[in-house]
Amino acid sequence: MKRYIYLIAVLPLILAASSCNKNFLDEQPYSSYTPGNLKDSLGFEASLVGLYNHVSTIFSWADRQGWPSVWQVGTDVANATANQQGIEIPYYNYTLLTPTDEAAARLWNRDYILINLTNTIITNVEDPSVTAISDGGKRAINAEARFFRAYAYNTLATCFGGVPIITTPLTAPKTDFVRAPLKDVDELIVNDLTYAVANLPDIEKVKSNSKGKLYGRANKYMAMQLLGEVYLRMGKPDLAEQQLQAIINSNQFGLITKRYGVKSNMPGDYYSDMFVYGNQRRVQGNTEAIWVLEQENPNTVVGGITDNPQQRRVWGAAYHNVQGMALADSLGGRALGRLRLSNWVVYSLYKGNDIRNSKFNLRRKYYYNDPSKPATFGKPVPYTGPDTLYNLTPHITKWYQFDPNDTFGYAMVKDFILMRLGETYLLLAEAQFKQGKLQDAANSINVLRQRAFSDYPANGSKVEASDITLDFILDERARELIGEENRRMTLMRTKTLVERATRLNSNNPVNPMRGVTSTHLLLPIPLNEIQLNRDAVLEQNSGY
Repeated sequence: MKRYIYLIAVLPLILAASSCNKNFLDEQPYSSYTPGNLKDSLGFEASLVGLYNHVSTIFSWADRQGWPSVWQVGTDVANATANQQGIEIPYYNYTLLTPTDEAAARLWNRDYILINLTNTIITNVEDPSVTAISDGGKRAINAEARFFRAYAYNTLATCFGGVPIITTPLTAPKTDFVRAPLKDVDELIVNDLTYAVANLPDIEKVKSNSKGKLYGRANKYMAMQLLGEVYLRMGKPDLAEQQLQAIINSNQFGLITKRYGVKSNMPGDYYSDMFVYGNQRRVQGNTEAIWVLEQENPNTVVGGITDNPQQRRVWGAAYHNVQGMALADSLGGRALGRLRLSNWVVYSLYKGNDIRNSKFNLRRKYYYNDPSKPATFGKPVPYTGPDTLYNLTPHITKWYQFDPNDTFGYAMVKDFILMRLGETYLLLAEAQFKQGKLQDAANSINVLRQRAFSDYPANGSKVEASDITLDFILDERARELIGEENRRMTLMRTKTLVERATRLNSNNPVNPMRGVTSTHLLLPIPLNEIQLNRDAVLEQNSGY
C-alpha cells in the first residue's frame, strides 16, 4: 500500500498532560486537511490512509526493541533470553508490573490516538454540511473509521477493562475523564462493528488504483472476524458463531494447501510459503489473508514502514554469534534471539508429522555455513550448552526476512498478517465449544488438521468431540498462530493466563516466569494518566 504522511493532527488522551508550556493549540497544521476542513473525498481518503499508518506504529516501535516480547514472554509460549531488551521484564517477572509500566502506557497512548483520529473522521463525515460526497460514499468512509475505532477500543477493553469512552474529537484540554463500565465500551464496539459489517465492501469490491485492487484496505470480513472475537470476550458465543461461520461460508477465502509464490521452487512447504515476504498478500496468492497490514521497503517506497519493526530480531536466533556461522537468507537474516520458545512449545506442543512443526516452520537444527571455515563447513552445529538459549535456540521462521543490501538488518521489512482464515476456524471452534457443540468444534479444528497432517486422519491427527476443551483449543491456537497472535491478549481474553503460564512455563532456566496472579488478567492504568486527570478520578485496576 502506498504510504502517506499524516494529514490530521493527533492528540493524546489527556490533552492538558504536557510538561511543556506551549499549548497543543499553538501547533501549526502540517497540511490543509485538518479536522476543521475535512470536506471532500481527497481529504477523507488521506485521513483514512493515515489510520493504517498509525496502526503500523503499534507493531513497528523500535525505541524499545523488546516490545514484541511484551505480548509473548511470561505466557505459555515464550520466555525472555539473556539478550532481552528490558521493557519486557515486568511481563515475566510480574512482581515488577506497576502503574508506571512503559509498555502499558505505550499501548494506551497508541490506541487513544487512533480513537481520536477515527473520531475526527466520523464527526466530519456525519456533518450535514459535507455535500461533495454521496451518501454511499459517506457510509463507506464512516464504516472504515468505525472499524478502526472498534479495533482500538477492543484492545483497550481486553487489556484494561472499562476505559473512558470518547466519541468526538478532542479539541480542547480535558482533565475529567472517568472509566466507563465495560458493558458500555462493549456496546460501542459492537455498534461500530455492526455498522462496519453492513457498510464496508466485500473483499473483491475494495478500492482500486492503477496497480489493481487495494486488498490491504478494510473489508467487511475484517469487521466480522473482529466482531466474532468481541462476542467471545463478551460471553456471547452464539453471536460469535454467526459472524465467523459467515466468513467461511462466503467462499471468499481458502486455506493454503499447495506451494505458491516467489520461493515455491526453493526448499519449503505450502505452510511456510504463506509467511514469505512477497507471498503474504491476497494479490500475491495468499487466499487465506483477511487483513494484511502492508509494509514496503523504505529504500524504494518513501514511508514504506513506520519506525523499524523488530519482530525478526526478537523471534529469530542469534546464530551469527557462533563461530562458523554466517548470515544467510535461508536462516532468516540477522536476529538477536530476544525471546525463546517455552520448553512446552519446543518439546511437547507438536505431535506426529504436523507441517507447522516442519523444519521450514520451526527451525531446530543448524549446519555450519561459513565457507571460509572449511573444517566445519556443512557439518551439523552441536546443540549443546548456553548457545541453545538464544544463539541456537529453536525458533519459528514466520518473521524471516533478509535484505542483501542491509545485512545488519536493523529494521524488518515484512507485512503483518493480522487476520487470516486459519484463525477464523479456531475462533469458530471456541464459539462452538462454549455452546456445548463439541462435535462441531472438532469438525472446525479438523479442517486445520487436514491441512497440517499429510497422514490425516490416521495416527491421532484427527480430533474427536471428546478431545475438545478450551485448553485444547488454546493449544491448537499456539500450533497454528504462534508468532502471529498476540498470545497475551488471547490468554487475557479467555481468562487463562495465570493457569496456563503457571502450568506450562514455570521451568525456564533463564528469566523464569514468576509472580503471576489474577491481577495480571488486566494491565495497570498508566499512572501518568491518573495523575494528570486532576478534575475527576480515573480509577486504577484492582491489585495495582
